[in-house]
Amino acid sequence: MATLIDSLSGDQKPRHPEKEHRPDNPVLRKPDWIRVRAPVGGDYAETRSIVKDNNLVTVCEEAGCPNIGECWTQKHATFMILGDTCTRACAFCNVKTGLPEAVDHDEANRIADAVVKMELKHVVITSVDRDDLDDGGAQHFVDVIRAIRNASPQTTIEILTPDFLRKQGATERVIDAQPDVFNHNLETVPRLYLSIRPGARYFHSLRLLEKVKDRDPAQFTKSGLMVGLGESKEEVMQVMDDMRSAGIDFLTIGQYLQPTRKHAAVQRFVDPQEFKAYETIARAKGFLMVSATPLTRSSYHAGDDFQQLRAARDAALARG
Repeated sequence: MATLIDSLSGDQKPRHPEKEHRPDNPVLRKPDWIRVRAPVGGDYAETRSIVKDNNLVTVCEEAGCPNIGECWTQKHATFMILGDTCTRACAFCNVKTGLPEAVDHDEANRIADAVVKMELKHVVITSVDRDDLDDGGAQHFVDVIRAIRNASPQTTIEILTPDFLRKQGATERVIDAQPDVFNHNLETVPRLYLSIRPGARYFHSLRLLEKVKDRDPAQFTKSGLMVGLGESKEEVMQVMDDMRSAGIDFLTIGQYLQPTRKHAAVQRFVDPQEFKAYETIARAKGFLMVSATPLTRSSYHAGDDFQQLRAARDAALARG
């Protein structure tokens, strides 16, 4: 189990200072279906080297993703822009919180260079929340998208954005940059927002994704949920209905895993068969793509799934 303390330049600094004085939550023993292999191999090392040489941040590392070994071995990585420090303090997230540093304006070029070196057909770009910036970091998303388009025009781009809460015009600016997939995670059911995602607003996040479809119907939209936080099956299905009403195309559902004892506790580990049922229900509700497994994360197999969907769509259009 990870601790709340990182060693930075020899100093002991809290990774989540706002959680330090909270009482410890219990940690449930993980079932067998949650086990993952440790990252090994030459391809994993090569991906790690490209990330480090380009001085980039990945959500794979910062959020402690359980799939990092598999994804990096396949030369897949989700780049996290705008630094490694988030201005929010969600109860589920392992990304460092605090006061971020200034925006690194050369980051876009370094990410584009990494995309070329890794020969990525599909890239996922996410970020920390930057409530300290006037536009929430929207222009930086635009700059990264443009840099990738210039360096590797054949690469499809998926973005996973913050909610740009109270940032007038920010969402529209990113939509107009025309990513192939616009992702923003609802994360959990509305009832749990106050305890799990207190800095966000459920219906604002839902409206953000609806706005993407209103402004550019050609863009695919995507969102994700964690389960195991105390939500009911009925609440999950209601969120699915809300998503479909907002025109959301892709859905991911995965098991919440507790980063430390100070984070929100896992209420239960959802059985793989229940995930299978969620997938069946979601497809029946009209989602174009669904990934629902214990280890599903927002960008897990995102490129493979998107390429398959785009090929199917193109084939259907060719048939008239």
